[in-house]
Amino acid sequence: MSEENQSMKVGVIGTGNMGENHVKTYLAMKEHCQLVGIYDNDPKQGRQISDKYTIKQFQSLSELLRSVDAVSIVVPTEYHYEIGLRCIENKVHIFMEKPITDTVDQALDLIEKAEKAGVKLQVGHIELFNPLIQTLAEQLSDQTIIELDFHRMSPYNEKLKNVDVVKDLMIHDLYILQSFIKQDKLLNFFSMGQIIENTPKHASVLTKSEAGVIAKLTASFKSKRKVRTIQILTEDALIEADILNNQLKITRDLVSQELRIHDTIQPLQRQLTDFIECIRSDRIPTVTGYDGVKTLQKANEISKALHQKQF
Repeated sequence: MSEENQSMKVGVIGTGNMGENHVKTYLAMKEHCQLVGIYDNDPKQGRQISDKYTIKQFQSLSELLRSVDAVSIVVPTEYHYEIGLRCIENKVHIFMEKPITDTVDQALDLIEKAEKAGVKLQVGHIELFNPLIQTLAEQLSDQTIIELDFHRMSPYNEKLKNVDVVKDLMIHDLYILQSFIKQDKLLNFFSMGQIIENTPKHASVLTKSEAGVIAKLTASFKSKRKVRTIQILTEDALIEADILNNQLKITRDLVSQELRIHDTIQPLQRQLTDFIECIRSDRIPTVTGYDGVKTLQKANEISKALHQKQF
């Protein structure tokens, strides 16, 4: 398919909760692209989404890939590599939900093959497109950071039975942390947590950067309510971010200022628009495959430590 067309043709592979979000978002982006259809290896699940949004349900992955310029891959991580290879074979650009793949070797192979084929590979890290996080980054641009404290917690449900909290929740904050400290390198991670049903369900991590910035990250599926907060201590201020309520509180010299971030465009729409534009303008994706690998390495290191310690 030609990317020169006014409306780029896109598809969604995987129609669970997040896949449905991609479907809704692409449908709201008619000035940027045309959602051609969906594919799910569970025909019943795919049919529900097809009927709900009046979009085509493709009967095979091959048929979808022959009909589009680009896709969102929104399936369990264990299938990312295999489906990514199929997309590359068909010269279809890839938006891959996080984490990029199960293993670093798979990710590096996918990146190499995508580059050789001229296929764009963008990894999904939605918080980097959140206006609150972008405003927070601006506030920190002239600050000397002493410590960052992240909390990302959710109540448990059966759908999370085989889900690793590090790769599902903490990975967002690993990305945000790296974006805040920029080129500063994180050193060793000290990890503690709880393994339930053979997967980490609660994780607390302490790390330090080469420049001396301390970071604490907590991610949990054991919370009684949803929490998404970041507290940052700098030489000049205490900055508190409540992601769920789009609020920043900045305290300097005992005086507090509260900022509420208003934005009518959802972060997922910002992210997918950025993906489409990187294809159209032939530029490097905002979140590259290599960015995805670096974060996957950290997440895998933390998960491995949790399994070994079995606290």
